[in-house]
Amino acid sequence: MTSIRESIKRLIEPAKPLQPGVYHYQAPPDDPRNFRLHLRIESDGSALLIVNASTILHLNRTAAEYAYHLVSQTPQDAALKEIASRYRVNQSKVKQDYQDFVDRIDLLVSTPDLDPITVLDLDRQSPYSGDISAPYRLDCAITYRLPEASDPNAAPTKRVTRELTTEEWKTIFDKAWSAGIPHIIFTGGEPTLREDLPELIAHAEKNGQVTGLLTDGHRLADKIYLNTLLQTGLDHLLIIWQPEEASTWKVLENALAEDLFTAVHITLTDENRDRVPQVIAHLAKLQVGAISLSAAPGLLEALTTIREQVAELNVSLIWDLPVPYSPINPVSMEVELEDNSQGSGRAWLYVEPDGDVLPAKGFNQVRGNFLTDPWEKIWR
Repeated sequence: MTSIRESIKRLIEPAKPLQPGVYHYQAPPDDPRNFRLHLRIESDGSALLIVNASTILHLNRTAAEYAYHLVSQTPQDAALKEIASRYRVNQSKVKQDYQDFVDRIDLLVSTPDLDPITVLDLDRQSPYSGDISAPYRLDCAITYRLPEASDPNAAPTKRVTRELTTEEWKTIFDKAWSAGIPHIIFTGGEPTLREDLPELIAHAEKNGQVTGLLTDGHRLADKIYLNTLLQTGLDHLLIIWQPEEASTWKVLENALAEDLFTAVHITLTDENRDRVPQVIAHLAKLQVGAISLSAAPGLLEALTTIREQVAELNVSLIWDLPVPYSPINPVSMEVELEDNSQGSGRAWLYVEPDGDVLPAKGFNQVRGNFLTDPWEKIWR
């Protein structure tokens, strides 16, 4: 892209930025890569390109234009002609740079664990820095209800006076999409206790949002229910590993047999610390997509050892997703593997069952209500 950058610098009147907004592309069913692109163009012409809700690239104005035509599926000849005209450069140079951009994005799509900062030669946006117009993700605790056998004190039920209705949650998802938030996480409590969960996921998917579910997984032992969730278009799943539940492995087996990115969350405790290394090794053999870790106080050193084991087994480690409240990992006992507080209130926001907005789970600082307050007020 060097040639275009140099040409732009020579222009006395640079081209005006593209129209700010959110643009979405879903690969067709016959594309084996099954990927999604979300492009959020900011007011200054720069953009965020989010690939499968996992890799975020910060694009300059030129790269943003390339991404815009890629996401919009503009025929290449038309895209090249428009870009060359806007920037007053030779079309052959545009073609070379545009194809280079497309090839590099294709490489990223095809190799999800590739580090784009070294391979793509693009500026990568740190998730916790920069002047962004909206967070990348909305963590929605759609209920604080827990399974019957759970400790009733494991979720902060006293914080909320009611649960939002189905239509109210749909309104929140629509509002989030309009604000440019491309990723919705369903958490709780236990989100599968809401019978309208499939309907809520399907609504967010219809918007074009990427959806993830964080659950203890018990209902997923029912293949009919699991298939119902898959039919909604659910993109990824995080299952809470519960060592005392024999059904956990059956649930995991069911999920891994489907075309669904599946991760497992493990909370290290004094009771299970000796078993966890064997569990990690078994999860790696099962080809689990990723592992999320947290620990009870005083076990940070042991957690670091487990982290090294995960790395040696070449399993992806995720640390910035919330986990549902439950008897084995209430927020009061968790020590996160990484300090994710920098992303709270910027890279993601947390919405309680009544619509109140917190910077993240456990940060009891209400910043407004997503249903009743204007988005601009909440974000400000």
